[in-house]
Amino acid sequence: MLRPSLLRSDTQLNTDSYYEASVVRPPAQPALAGRQRADVVVVGGGFAGLSAALELAERGRRVVLLEADRIGAGASGRNGGQAIVGYACGMGVFESQLGRAAARAAWEGSLEAVRLIDERIARHGIDCDREHGYLYVADRPRKARALRAEMEALARDYGLATTWVEGAEVRRHIDSPRYVAAAYETVSGHLHPLKYALGLARAAQSAGAVLHEHSPVRRLQRHADGVAAHTDAGVVEAEFAVVAGNCTLAEHGPGVLADIHPRIMPVGTYILATEPLPRALAASLIPGRAAVCDNNVVLDYFRLSADDRLLFGGRVSYTTMTPLRLRETMHQRLLAVFPQLAGTPTAHLWGGFVDITMNRAPDFGRVGQRLYYLQGFSGHGVALTGLAGRLVAEAITEQSERFDLFARLRHHAFPGGPWLRTPVLALGMAWHRWRDALGG
Repeated sequence: MLRPSLLRSDTQLNTDSYYEASVVRPPAQPALAGRQRADVVVVGGGFAGLSAALELAERGRRVVLLEADRIGAGASGRNGGQAIVGYACGMGVFESQLGRAAARAAWEGSLEAVRLIDERIARHGIDCDREHGYLYVADRPRKARALRAEMEALARDYGLATTWVEGAEVRRHIDSPRYVAAAYETVSGHLHPLKYALGLARAAQSAGAVLHEHSPVRRLQRHADGVAAHTDAGVVEAEFAVVAGNCTLAEHGPGVLADIHPRIMPVGTYILATEPLPRALAASLIPGRAAVCDNNVVLDYFRLSADDRLLFGGRVSYTTMTPLRLRETMHQRLLAVFPQLAGTPTAHLWGGFVDITMNRAPDFGRVGQRLYYLQGFSGHGVALTGLAGRLVAEAITEQSERFDLFARLRHHAFPGGPWLRTPVLALGMAWHRWRDALGG
């Protein structure tokens, strides 16, 4: 999931988000001070933490949520806004590790995750520019063959209906000379992620959850009958804890689940937003207003905003430094897709980090019997975080069968240890970028 705090070399990227510029935030919730008691303490005020807080509060539990910054300030309020069915790892990881029946249950969970967004928007009156429609695109014949095989497998084994187009027919869905084939489906879509996050926060508070911003958790202390979450100015004693801070946790303190940090890696990604386009031009670029993503290893993803800006994402970084000449590079990538936008001014450029796992599958689990964690959404967090919050609430209050399906997935630490894992990953991904560039 995107997080801004690692972008040390360009602080403007922390503040130049189109999403932040297009909302009016409510006053900050007070930081935790003193000692509080709760049934559940939730660490992290992004989609996963807010979803867990909402689900638990609706089940009658006393919930206190602790956010290190502002609600949605990290990944959940900064990402591409693409709400996608399925998983970043594909279904093969589920099939090979858990079997076809469990994989089918996981797929149904991902459908539920997308439906849950719409249910919450309707129930809680969340205005977040929701759109349905998703376009998977391929920019060369080899990638087109791989995309078609993937879509056919999803249709055969999981019932995902897509419309396949290639050649000149692609231009009916996206007016770009870059792509040779595309698959369109209507389950996935997109939204304004920060508006959605703020809406979830209001819903959680209405259900009774207590939210504290500017309250980074420095230490989680486990004992026989519960968990204590310590901040700089207070502590929350609770029967259970849900940790949903993803790759920000390592920054806040060594006592916050250090054992699970090596299983996720922050990967930088960036988004460029144009000024609003003329309505006719915007409508010609993506006639159905679908979200779009290619199937390269180093991918581009983009969509139109409600005010007809093109929000164009990509240009990954596998170090903690912002790439040089980033705005120029992002603009070149945009023009490679839509050359007709030459001369269109850009308005915003921001970035952050996606938390990925080695196999790109989500990493949910427990430490002991009272501490749950949710991490490793690997770029599919807009929808999947909602399901994660529901499953952890079920596990705490009712039964854990659905949560345990995900907890059974095996995960490994990234190779190289704390000092070498980033260079090792950067080297490996540089090879993949080279293969993509050569069409190999």
